[in-house]
Amino acid sequence: MNFMRPSGINPFLDPTDRFLAEIAFTIQLPPSLHAKADGRYAAARRHLEASTFFADGIEHFYPQGSMAIDATISTRGTDDEYDIDIIAQLAGRFRHLGPLAILKAIEAAFKDYPVQQVIRQTRCITLVYSDRMHLDVSPGFRDLWTPDRQSHIMHAKGPAASTDDHEVPTNAYGFAEWYKARTPVELAVQEAFRRKWEDHLRIRADADVDEVPDQTPFVVKNMATLALQLLKRFRNIRHDQMGRQGRMAPSVLLAYYAARSASPGQTLTDALLNLCTLIIRDIDRASMLGRTLEVRNPTYFDDVFTDRWPGSITQQNEFASDLRLLVEAIKTLRSERTDPVEIPGILKRLFGDYVVTDSIRRIAKATGSSIQGATQSYTTKGGLLVPAVIAATPAAAAPNVISPIAATRHRFYGDPL
Repeated sequence: MNFMRPSGINPFLDPTDRFLAEIAFTIQLPPSLHAKADGRYAAARRHLEASTFFADGIEHFYPQGSMAIDATISTRGTDDEYDIDIIAQLAGRFRHLGPLAILKAIEAAFKDYPVQQVIRQTRCITLVYSDRMHLDVSPGFRDLWTPDRQSHIMHAKGPAASTDDHEVPTNAYGFAEWYKARTPVELAVQEAFRRKWEDHLRIRADADVDEVPDQTPFVVKNMATLALQLLKRFRNIRHDQMGRQGRMAPSVLLAYYAARSASPGQTLTDALLNLCTLIIRDIDRASMLGRTLEVRNPTYFDDVFTDRWPGSITQQNEFASDLRLLVEAIKTLRSERTDPVEIPGILKRLFGDYVVTDSIRRIAKATGSSIQGATQSYTTKGGLLVPAVIAATPAAAAPNVISPIAATRHRFYGDPL
């Protein structure tokens, strides 16, 4: 049976959507880094399989988290780093070792691996590369006679074995497939970002940039994933702005809500607002009942996405307050009464100086080209879409005075400890 893909909406046509879409474009992981990540993923598996201890002992090696659903974000050198999350499904002969011994064995297998650092975390081994990319390998065992790749991964803090060591239920593969089924490709979104990437490559070529242009296709699939990426960026920036310590709302939790709120054909602004509103509603309901939010993997009930966050009702209410701030800011941006001069400042508070400055500069270049070609973009009220904002933004004219906000590193399934 043939199913028609939803067409979706070009996010670069609506004024508010365009600002958000440009920011989303800026934080995408470019194709060259995807290719590099794929190469490192394959090399790590080969190294592990070639080790004496794990020879013929790796049953499956597959991505989880943001890489599995194409939701990884990067600001191309301004953020702390970006992660590749991997599940290493081990053969049954290792089961008797226990969580800590297994994690230590994976750590030992990578002892001489050519990376900057090898770190044993609570649930994974992290390979730190010199360019700040991280590859996190989480060892686990497949649950027999259960849905595909339902597993348990290791949890052990160390340095010595403890009664707190245990195996954590997970089905990262099942969740990724569930997410993709609920967030189908929207052709207009995919095509708009493909053209944006091609324009970006042409600008780089015209500027005689020394680096080799990316040849890998640039893929953005739908509004739900763009909204998820913007929310992750906001969460990271807000965490740093407030000087908070400890864990943030895990990306897998945000992805769950992005899939639940997905509705092909909505604008990017509405996708982001609906995503935030759904999370706020569930947090408010949990807080009203005097309990912390509980969200489980829809493909595996025992896999609890909120097992390490929120740590308290206060913490979840703090995040809900952040989301309300984002909602009000987006509504302000969409209001026709908003002074264009204020827009860059609003966006920078939400998503950070660097990405907003870069996005506005790109809009300015595109608008300048449209003016020269007599193809200006106008709002529904007849006003020119961008120049008033650009003219009022010193950062666009003097980007060297902007101090980037470095967003905190965050794994898809939560912080390392």
